[in-house]
Amino acid sequence: MTTQAEPAPFRFFDLEVVRTRRLGPSMVRVTFGGEALVDFAAGGRDQSLSLFLPHPGQPAPVVPVAEDGDMYATLGAWRAMPDDVRAVMRSYTVREQRPDPAEVDIDFALHGDGGPASRWAAAAAPGHRVTVLGPAVADNTAVRCRPPKDTDWVLIWADETALPAAAAILEWLPASLKAEVFLEVQHPQDRLEMATSADARITWLVRADGAPSALEAVSAAEFPAGTPYAWIAGESGSVKALRRHLVGERQVDRRRVTFVGYWRQGLSEDGYREAPDDVVEDEASAEV
Repeated sequence: MTTQAEPAPFRFFDLEVVRTRRLGPSMVRVTFGGEALVDFAAGGRDQSLSLFLPHPGQPAPVVPVAEDGDMYATLGAWRAMPDDVRAVMRSYTVREQRPDPAEVDIDFALHGDGGPASRWAAAAAPGHRVTVLGPAVADNTAVRCRPPKDTDWVLIWADETALPAAAAILEWLPASLKAEVFLEVQHPQDRLEMATSADARITWLVRADGAPSALEAVSAAEFPAGTPYAWIAGESGSVKALRRHLVGERQVDRRRVTFVGYWRQGLSEDGYREAPDDVVEDEASAEV
């Protein structure tokens, strides 16, 4: 008797840009399509993936995918290639997946430093090609937002880099749940409509308008009664400060705090991945 092997939770997908839409001064949505999406299975919420982008002048990203699709062999071969040849890799969140037509949206924060992913997204056009290492099964380890069953209310903090994940989480939350939500952006026009069935109180922290810091805003908030679950994601310094406040001053069980450092002030993503940091337990990794 033969047994069928379990499908690999992640695999490589070749996709191309279908369209783009500017969401605000600091955000652009890129919609991808491709035949490979028939096997793509985003788990919703803060589903992350690894996005491989071409260098300027390359028609497609250079990713030496192994013949059997082995993730580890492919990543090993990719790392062994020269930096100016191998595809640029960055971590992103799936904002939405639709089956008919098969499409995936990824929202890109456009940074003033003009990093390679920001430059690529600002110039993206239909037909541009990418490769992603993404989910082939919906229940996968790259979905981090997992409130325990006894959760009475949810705390969310996100800056613009984590805004797509926060928006997807809000859409997923049930109507019976309370949510205290703090969303930090640079410009007033970066505020987006947030759809949710939850009983959510959303506070926008607009830096250009002199908004308080993440720590100041959350410290001043009156929390609902009951057992909380916290999801905080974005700049690692703010994430670190918020986690310390929640665990140390608010006495939130550290096991009920999901914290994800997407970037660090003053560092590129490459530099951030290489730099030591004590926000490591649940950080967004360079790979899914």
